[in-house]
Amino acid sequence: MLSIIRDIPPHVFGVKATGQVTADDLKSVLLPGLEVLTQNQNDIYYLLVLETPVENFTAGAWFQDMVAGLKHFTKWKKIAVVTDETAVEKFTDAFSYIAPGESKGFKLSQLDEAIDWLSIK
Repeated sequence: MLSIIRDIPPHVFGVKATGQVTADDLKSVLLPGLEVLTQNQNDIYYLLVLETPVENFTAGAWFQDMVAGLKHFTKWKKIAVVTDETAVEKFTDAFSYIAPGESKGFKLSQLDEAIDWLSIK
């Protein structure tokens, strides 16, 4: 399930993933949130808090995630992924080399640091 994170800077869109994440979650939460953000801000500052293993994302969810990434490819400015999965954190750090903008992985205990990092335009 994806839920919107409140109480973060208005130029940041954040979601928390718990349990199983499906294509419907991305279609009903992530994609509309990114649409509103790009209409209001033009740039994407994105916070993803993974409180579930990446194995809990269905194939359809990964496909919708790819669609979101490609649709807004030039608008990504900063992506923070907060997780205790070391491989995901390292992948996020490396993602900056192949995609526009900056990507950075954080541990769950560093959520406030991730929000602070995203706060800086």
